[in-house]
This record gives sequence, structure tokens and C-alpha cells, in this order.
Amino acid sequence: MKQETINRIRKFTEDRDWDQFHSPVNLAKSISIEANELLECFQWSDTDYDLEHVKEELADVLVYCRNMIDKLELDEDEIVNMKMDKNEKKYPVEKAKGNNKKYDQLEEL
Repeated sequence: MKQETINRIRKFTEDRDWDQFHSPVNLAKSISIEANELLECFQWSDTDYDLEHVKEELADVLVYCRNMIDKLELDEDEIVNMKMDKNEKKYPVEKAKGNNKKYDQLEEL
């Protein structure tokens, strides 16, 4: 996310004095709620959906994620790269390429 966007999210929250409501548990709940609203966009069809509504709900998820990153004083690049390191070990290309099975169901070579 660009710094300008991050600053805009922070200012929005600060201007409204909403940080007092942004406990990690409240933010986790909000992320889940918004993710479910995103999923609702696809409730009855995988192909017939309102892209503008999808973008709005996806943005809500991202904003709450940004708020949680700030609240926990995390570095988004650090946590994403940490998780990618784990995923690359769990899903080696030679076993996982073109395969949608969970890591513990991948066949041994």
C-alpha cells in the first residue's frame, strides 16, 4: 500500500477519534465481518457479480487490516514475507504446481 494511502487511512481514524475502538479483537472481528460481506458478493453466482461492490468490500477488508497492522505495530512486508517463507516450504513447486491439495496431502516425490 502506498504511504499516501496509509496516511489517509490513519487520518480518517484519527479525525474521528476511532482508535479507542480499535482493539485487536475488534479489528479482527471487523476484518471477518467485511470479508464475509465480500464473500456475499458471490453468494449466488461465481461470474455474475457487481465489480464495484466487490471493490468496496475488498477496500473495507484492506482498511481494517491496515488498522490492525498499525495497532499491533507490525511491518506488513515483514509479516507477509515471513508467511511466504513458510508457504514456500509447505508448498514446494515440484509438489504443489497445478495442485490444489493442502500441504499435508501433497504426495511425496
